[in-house]
Amino acid sequence: MSRVGKKPIGIKEGVTVSIEGQNIQIKGPKGELSFTMNSNLLAKVDDNTLNLELKKESKKSRELHGLTRTIINNMIIGVADGFEKKLEFHGVGYRANVEGRDLVLNLGFSHPIKYSPREGIDIKVDKNVITVSGIDKQLVGQTAAEIREFRKPEPYKGKGIKYEFEHIRRKAGKAAAKGE
Repeated sequence: MSRVGKKPIGIKEGVTVSIEGQNIQIKGPKGELSFTMNSNLLAKVDDNTLNLELKKESKKSRELHGLTRTIINNMIIGVADGFEKKLEFHGVGYRANVEGRDLVLNLGFSHPIKYSPREGIDIKVDKNVITVSGIDKQLVGQTAAEIREFRKPEPYKGKGIKYEFEHIRRKAGKAAAKGE
């Protein structure tokens, strides 16, 4: 049995959880999310906690026990508080701005890049910081990774798009040739 899966999930204030068979619907102040559990798992709500139990013991159900608990916990956090990732961009002439819902990036290419985020994702730009926010943790992380992919940070000058917490290991450039 999974150690993570055994932990009870605390349901935050203002969040409602409804279980219909294997479907879990979570509503909160920021929105609502739903998830379909594996048929080998059983969810029970007691007071302000949600517990996951195994219906039958098998390798597959033990594997999914902790994963399902983590996904449901992230859904509860998402509808209550939301998630956000911050990206920084550095480089001469690099710019970003939001036009409607689309993010327009000028990253040194011959053309601007227009990125349309998926439904449920908000993007804001402040100076050289791009903030990606939403209620679905997986979707926020995927969107931030896709934006970073347009111009990954390079180790010589440090130009590109990086996560706020990311540290770029810098390399020394070419050594100057000695005169003979």
